[in-house]
Amino acid sequence: MIGRLRRKFIVACMISLAIVLTVILGGVNLMSYHKVVADADNILTLLDANNGAFPKNHDGQPPGTTQPDSAPKAKKDPFGQRGMSPETPYESRFFSVLLGEDGQVLQTDTGQIAAVDEAEAAVYAQNVFLSGRSSGFWGNYRYLQCENERGVLIIFLDCGRSLSSFRMTLLASVLLALLGLLAVLVLLLILSKRIVRPVAESYEKQKQFITDAGHELKTPMTIISADADLAEMECGENQWISDIRRQAQRLTGLTNDLIYLSRMEEEQPKLALIDFPISDVAEEMAQSFQALAKSQEKEFSLHIQPMLSCTGDEKAIRQLLSILLDNALKYSPAGGRLKLRLEKQGRTLLLTVSNTAAQPIEQDKLPHLFDRFYRTDQSRSSQTGGYGLGLSIARSIVLAHKGKIRAESPDGRTLTFMIYLPG
Repeated sequence: MIGRLRRKFIVACMISLAIVLTVILGGVNLMSYHKVVADADNILTLLDANNGAFPKNHDGQPPGTTQPDSAPKAKKDPFGQRGMSPETPYESRFFSVLLGEDGQVLQTDTGQIAAVDEAEAAVYAQNVFLSGRSSGFWGNYRYLQCENERGVLIIFLDCGRSLSSFRMTLLASVLLALLGLLAVLVLLLILSKRIVRPVAESYEKQKQFITDAGHELKTPMTIISADADLAEMECGENQWISDIRRQAQRLTGLTNDLIYLSRMEEEQPKLALIDFPISDVAEEMAQSFQALAKSQEKEFSLHIQPMLSCTGDEKAIRQLLSILLDNALKYSPAGGRLKLRLEKQGRTLLLTVSNTAAQPIEQDKLPHLFDRFYRTDQSRSSQTGGYGLGLSIARSIVLAHKGKIRAESPDGRTLTFMIYLPG
């Protein structure tokens, strides 16, 4: 139990950290990519407004050229308005292609780029034209498609350096996140033992108390039962002696169940693992309940695949079947139906025990059926007997065999227990 608690703690911490890192690094990289796209679109919009070229200063000089003091007052800087610097025209590499309405190349301008010639520029432009998209990426080039009086002008801006920087940042953030997760995992593996140590110590004390108390209670329960038998021999049978014997038997059963449950929940319970015919065991256990089901006017059907074997503790598996079948009989109404099914699915043995419920089953109560002393209807405790430990013991037996158990009730009227055991 403590081992499972520790594993769940580590998994929960790792998942939480992974989600936080994904959100933070994903947001940072998304904003970085959006910045690359926004800057490229600003430049393309400026180029489109000036027919595929950067605007000139009011005196016809390139942007950034120093003007004499006698020059008239300059107009508003178009670069400053768009968040760009005067160095942008010298840092940007772009080319443009003018196409006719039919996609025929009318003009190409590759004077501001060396990596693309006119033939390649024409191919890029025609592919973009056929795609029908007005903007986007074509390789490392961000493009903008716009119409003017001469035809369709497609402007391409080289974003290779920006995209390369973005990819490097993305790769670095992913690698750092993985290294961080690995470092946290190592720390959790080291520190989780200390974190769960108080819980482990408390749990060990609880188990030790149950075991010691159980052994201490066995002797007085045995004496009480023996004294009741002697009193009955001398005084004859009466109601009070019968009540003493019945309650002593119930306490003895409770004590034995608590001790058995405590032993089964140890990290490595000592089970006699042997290969035994589980099909024969299941059929034998079912036969012992068929007469009881018939006497209670309940229908009991079997579907047991023959010749199945299981490696485990035969005595514990018999107790598992006894608990599940007894639970099905107790909590099914008169005229109800019980089913026991055993089959092999791949390398796994599937054991299914189902019964019609005497009252509707709420879905939120299903996970609690395996809790100690839990009952869906507390008022039925005196009618059905027991203390609510049976399903807890059943789960411990399944877990000790490295299997899985779960409860289902799709319609709210039928309760089904599904047990998966290694074949």
